[in-house]
Amino acid sequence: MKITDLSIPQSVKEIIIKSGLVELYPPQEEAIKARALEGRNLVLASPTASGKTLVAEFCALKHILEKNGKTIYLTPLRALASEKYQEFKKYTSIRKPNGRRIRIGISTGDYDSTDPWLERYDIIVTTNEKADSLLRHRAKWMDEISLVVADEVHLLNDGERGPTLEVVLARLMQVNPDMQVLALSATINNVEEIAEWLKAGYVTTEWRPIQLNEGVVLHEEIQFKDGGARKIEKKSRNSAINLALNTVKSGGQALIFANTRRKAVTLAKKATNEVEKLLSKPVKRALTRDAQKVLSSGERTRISELLAELVEHGTAFHHAGLGGGHRRVIEDSFRRGKIKVLTATPTLAFGVNLPARTVVIQDYRRYEPGYGYYPISVLEYKQMAGRAGRPKYDKVGEAILTAKTSDEADYLMESYILAKPERIWSKLAVERILRSHVLATIAADFAHTERGIYEFFGRTFYAYQYDVKAIKSVIAKILKYLYDEEMIDVAGDDIFATKFGKRVSELYIDPVSAVIIRNALRLKPAYLTDLSLLHMIAHTPDMAPKLRPYTQEIDQVAIFMEEHKEEFLMDIPDEWEDRIAYEELLGEVKTAMVLKGWIEEMSEDQAIEKFRVQPGDLYRTIQNAKWLLHATHELALLFGNKQVRPQTLRLMERIEKGVKKELLPIVKLEGVGRVRGRILYNARYKTIEDIKHAAIKDLVSLPLIGPRLAKKIKEQVGGFVRKEEWKKLEKGEEWEQKALTEY
Repeated sequence: MKITDLSIPQSVKEIIIKSGLVELYPPQEEAIKARALEGRNLVLASPTASGKTLVAEFCALKHILEKNGKTIYLTPLRALASEKYQEFKKYTSIRKPNGRRIRIGISTGDYDSTDPWLERYDIIVTTNEKADSLLRHRAKWMDEISLVVADEVHLLNDGERGPTLEVVLARLMQVNPDMQVLALSATINNVEEIAEWLKAGYVTTEWRPIQLNEGVVLHEEIQFKDGGARKIEKKSRNSAINLALNTVKSGGQALIFANTRRKAVTLAKKATNEVEKLLSKPVKRALTRDAQKVLSSGERTRISELLAELVEHGTAFHHAGLGGGHRRVIEDSFRRGKIKVLTATPTLAFGVNLPARTVVIQDYRRYEPGYGYYPISVLEYKQMAGRAGRPKYDKVGEAILTAKTSDEADYLMESYILAKPERIWSKLAVERILRSHVLATIAADFAHTERGIYEFFGRTFYAYQYDVKAIKSVIAKILKYLYDEEMIDVAGDDIFATKFGKRVSELYIDPVSAVIIRNALRLKPAYLTDLSLLHMIAHTPDMAPKLRPYTQEIDQVAIFMEEHKEEFLMDIPDEWEDRIAYEELLGEVKTAMVLKGWIEEMSEDQAIEKFRVQPGDLYRTIQNAKWLLHATHELALLFGNKQVRPQTLRLMERIEKGVKKELLPIVKLEGVGRVRGRILYNARYKTIEDIKHAAIKDLVSLPLIGPRLAKKIKEQVGGFVRKEEWKKLEKGEEWEQKALTEY
């Protein structure tokens, strides 16, 4: 089927054809035949890179241009939301019938807002959690949604992310019963079940634009699914590295999945020397530039230095411990074909789109704290294998599992390569997960009686699979908890949220976190330190994952805890009576210690050295802390606690900037972060007034502050810069830049 044959606006056809696509892929054609463009609900289940997103684009643009509708595009991750947002931006040149151009919006943060500005946008890309928070705030514009696209819908099976997606879809279908639902997924076993729940048709296919060869490597020989075999050259004792080098030699790129961050880093280091020998001079020059980007992105740490060194030699690692800036540089360099071997943890398989000619799965087992090692699911294997083959570059992609014995090779072939993915099961009926969704149902006026609550949860995938009776006992237990903790009240058959319950739901925190914060606020201790508040938020279930101490750190954390126990707002469990609670507390205390170090201007490198906390983990902990301190401030406002309010506001600002109290006025200036703020302060520019009266040449003479930034700072504080003085400084900077370039 040709693009020109589709019943979509001509302006859309022109953009698609201009991008080089003239004919539809088979899965796209099947989706059109299944009446996706006619507004029918549809589950499209097909492998990675088979063109699912384009079907969503067609449907979205048809809704906007022909039905004056609005589309919400749901993704499980912020990185994926950003990727989809960039893909949709190509349509912003198209004009609607009213003459206004199509607008694309993205919203992934701030869970305590209705984001009214989103009303102006036609396509809104967001995460499942953000959509859930918007529904809790009853954002009016959500009533106008005529199409919801649920990307990665197989994640209904995920214990953490699945329930939110399930509730959001059920809620949107409740609010907008005439809305079209388009669910996109990797190939799954029980697609017809998900389709029936969504009252949808379904298309399921194994078609890929690039042939996928799956196999197992044992002693440098690959046995493929189709019975074929191939020997690979042995350059290393590690089969995964040999496979990667074999691919690079033939002009391709390799992606190696390891089960831990440490293994990912080790593999990248081991591959470096051999990969470097295979690089051309132009690629080496491009990699040197990318290595410099790594070093100039964020604070310089031992991790960024190691990463830059590896990038320069054509390899890199990718995991959740990397900062966002570093991840973006690595992803961009790999997409452009510069980095030849990328080692990664499996989180990448569920995130951004980074295909490679060869995908190697080195470990089929995962380590879970408290559970030990266990085999991954077939679905997870298929997600990783689906990354094999770069469209437009490769004719064939290879996904290879590594085995150490012939028995293991047989097991991997039977259990993964020849196996079907598992059925998707709802994970909703867990009290910890269901608690906030039950409260939101009442607080956002989606139900006002016990029967109404059961009716709503009767719309969920869980109720479809198991019957709502199975969830009733859990809901009843949650309702009792919410009533006992004064979040809901009852009048006859009516159930309604108290001010406390409504605010907790809007703040998007677990009711248990709210109870911990409320109880701490009621204590009104003789003195309340920053550590008191930092430990309190670390004690909540929303501060997850906590930064658990390593074995060699336990004594250090325990000593710190003993020294500061008077500042804690909750009792310390006995080490011998309740060992699990005590170990949990050590994780909370370490988290509080890291946050305390951060606001005392500990650098990222010091955090790595002292606490073995990597930048990505530090960033997530900081984001969680800001959110929970905001919730604490709002609940202090609700309960009239005047002592805590100014302290939480100041602490939020310090957490965001990573500074001591005295730097707060200075770091509010644009372009002045924690490092430059300290430089200014130590040079005796301690206030805005000091900076206002400083000579611009004196500011320029400080480290990390050049003429342009000095001028920008002076303009912000209302200082005066003489024209002649500025020209002189500008000329000096130009001369310096020229000298550096020539050098």
